[in-house]
Amino acid sequence: MSVLTYQQINNKKTMNKTIETILQHRSIRKFTSEKVSKEDLDLILRCACNGSTMGNMQLFSIIVSTDKQMMEKAAPLHFNQPIATNAPLMLTFCADLHRFNRYCEFRGAATDCYSNLQSYQWAVTDAIIAAQNACVAAESLGLGICWLGTITYQVDKFIELLQLPKNVIPVACISIGHPDEQPELTDKLPVEAMIHQEVYQDYSEYDINKLYKGKEAHPNTLKILEENKLDNLAQVFTERRYTKKDNEFFAEVLKKALQDQDFLAKE
Repeated sequence: MSVLTYQQINNKKTMNKTIETILQHRSIRKFTSEKVSKEDLDLILRCACNGSTMGNMQLFSIIVSTDKQMMEKAAPLHFNQPIATNAPLMLTFCADLHRFNRYCEFRGAATDCYSNLQSYQWAVTDAIIAAQNACVAAESLGLGICWLGTITYQVDKFIELLQLPKNVIPVACISIGHPDEQPELTDKLPVEAMIHQEVYQDYSEYDINKLYKGKEAHPNTLKILEENKLDNLAQVFTERRYTKKDNEFFAEVLKKALQDQDFLAKE
């Protein structure tokens, strides 16, 4: 399959602002002190709430945080990353069945249909689509964003901090502000690494070597390998960044939170 490079796309007269914004995405971790205007925030939230959604139920909610004291309370749960407090705006996206259950309650409909893993999957998908729409909207407005994956590590504590009711659980957190840096674009796998025609086509060792060659030779990777004293990037992920021990621990935290929030039956 032939996939256009960024340069080829950039040369096409059909290139538009949205496509350019997506292709120029980079994570921003340093922001100026300038606040995000109410007008920009309203546009971001409107775009977030206008994405595709399961059955048009919109099974998500967004917690808007601009209060520095609230950010400081959340910072330890984000492992005290500077980005958790130096952004003027944080959006936390939650899978939310609670609101729809309340709607059913007040309309005399069944209220026990959606306390299950299937419905959780619907709501997570809705929330992630909303989060991505918000990211694209923010970057289209010239703002910078950074995705904080730490929201899922201590999900039980975020539920308490954000006072989330049953059938609501946080799944994504985005920091937004005016960029105070212009980092290089993150090195990515070639598009063909993720694309399959009609059915999934497994990867041979030759395929893996070809697809990861550029990433493994990238200066960022070489620097990471030197810092970690490891042979390859796969080892960095499995032995340093996301170890089996840590993954299994946080999986249990998530499992218990799903049970407590009535998405999974308690054992």
